[in-house]
Amino acid sequence: MKKTFLILSLAIFCFSCSNNQNGSEATASSTSENPQVEKGMNLVAKSDCLGCHKINETSVGPAYNLVAAKYTNTEESINTLAEKVQKGGSGNWGAVPMAAHPNISKEDAELMVKYVLSLKDVK
Repeated sequence: MKKTFLILSLAIFCFSCSNNQNGSEATASSTSENPQVEKGMNLVAKSDCLGCHKINETSVGPAYNLVAAKYTNTEESINTLAEKVQKGGSGNWGAVPMAAHPNISKEDAELMVKYVLSLKDVK
């Protein structure tokens, strides 16, 4: 069982590290004209996030609009989720762990989270 979980985790990690060249999924219109949200959207589009996440459908990871629905747009949530982006984690959305992204700065991770949280009402 441990070997299966380890192999699955490794496969997910390798998949998440692939660079998604098609950033169209990250360009869903946000209800906000906030420049920070736009910067966050651009950072998501340039990252490997879209290898595991989609805006409004579950993939390897949860859909961004589901993340936005689960968390309030507060400084506490932004800090918590930005830390998840940097350190990775598991257990909040199932058994598949989220890969850590230690090369993303705290400020960039916060902008990315602000973008995701802006998608609360995207259908």
